[in-house]
Amino acid sequence: MLSAESAAVVRATLPVVGASLDAITERFYATMFADRPELLDGLFNRGNQASGEQRKALAGSIAAFATMLLEHPDERPDDLLARIAHKHTAVGVTDDQYVIVHKYLFGAIAEVLGDAVTPEVAAAWDEVYWLMAGALIAMEARIYADAGAREGGTWRRWRVAARRDETPDVVSFLLTPVGDEPPPPALPGQYVSVQVVMPDGVRQLRQYTLSNAGGGARRITVKRVDDDPAGEVSTLLHATVRAGDELTLSAPFGDVTLDDSQAPLVLVSAGIGCTPMVAMLDHLAATGSGRRVLTLHADRSPDRHALREDMARLAPEHHFWYEQDAESPDRGGLMDLDGVEIPAGAVAYLCGPLPFMREARAALLRAGVAARDVHYEVFGPDLWLAAG
Repeated sequence: MLSAESAAVVRATLPVVGASLDAITERFYATMFADRPELLDGLFNRGNQASGEQRKALAGSIAAFATMLLEHPDERPDDLLARIAHKHTAVGVTDDQYVIVHKYLFGAIAEVLGDAVTPEVAAAWDEVYWLMAGALIAMEARIYADAGAREGGTWRRWRVAARRDETPDVVSFLLTPVGDEPPPPALPGQYVSVQVVMPDGVRQLRQYTLSNAGGGARRITVKRVDDDPAGEVSTLLHATVRAGDELTLSAPFGDVTLDDSQAPLVLVSAGIGCTPMVAMLDHLAATGSGRRVLTLHADRSPDRHALREDMARLAPEHHFWYEQDAESPDRGGLMDLDGVEIPAGAVAYLCGPLPFMREARAALLRAGVAARDVHYEVFGPDLWLAAG
């Protein structure tokens, strides 16, 4: 809980600080990486740095956390914190790195806001930072423990048992663990980090959702992104990885996982967002579940629909929309839920581009799905939650 004195200061300064957060986080990252370039080697995603998405997500998260402290002082924003904590553990963030972030973040605040940062203002926002950091550190410790990993030490080698080209720009890798130690279990909907060494010698990490139910083997399905550096890891995997090669993977993380109730499920995806949905469908089939599942997917065309055969086989009740080359019973154009019967009391999971998920969520709410029962996964920094 934020102290009364700090709450008054944060309330008074939040509009100014919030309006400057983009400039503050831009300065923060620039200064930190200039002084500590090793942080870009195996920890920070330089694709997200180049696009500015990480900066926007950090700024939005700080503003959202501060706002929640003021508006709901007796509650902890677990949805926001859990999403961040899982992203952190997936790349191996450690407690001491919060001290490093604090140093450069507050240096950037002082530099951008200048004389407006009085000792009282600095102390109040320092309290906000350490409340957020402390909650994340505790949450991350529990996540590491659940994954059977020490702080930051989640990595092991996996061998590529098979490679399958799904579409011209999507490939699946079936992976088996190297060594005799059993891997930590994976939940349907979780992702792993893949760590690779780029041609310039810098290690980079990217997260890929598991596209099968787990067990002894794991499958990741990778869409090639041609932007540089945003797509440098996916391009490298497509171009160089073959059966018999080895990859370094983290333990599985992610808080958007299949619930174990018997409520009807609605799985809604677009493009490569089908991967967690296929993992959930695979899990339900493997466990002999009798839950009703309605699967809805949108894509550019049938030949661009990755894992199409898997989805059709695992989801007898499905509707596919294609912008091009749609043939009955599939539908043409963008996803439109008019005429689609959404089961009463359904729990929904969404994955795809953010504009698509916003539209799909609105349509599900209009169809009677409760807001608390709509869950979503974002590939990359979560700009939706950070935006409040």
